[in-house]
Amino acid sequence: MRSTIEINEKLLKEAMRLTNARTKKEVVNLSLECLVKNFHRKSLKDKFGKVDLGISLEDLETWRDME
Repeated sequence: MRSTIEINEKLLKEAMRLTNARTKKEVVNLSLECLVKNFHRKSLKDKFGKVDLGISLEDLETWRDME
């Protein structure tokens, strides 16, 4: 899909440098993929919340000392 948008040139160049993307299209697509993955990851984390492992700090220290 073709679109015409204004993109912060400094941010675009930094993203291209960090990702080794060769084209603007490549870095924009990669950025969108990362954004979507991060939102899905956050959504899953929020959905499942915290997990109580039933392990105390004392238990962890005891196990560590046993090794």
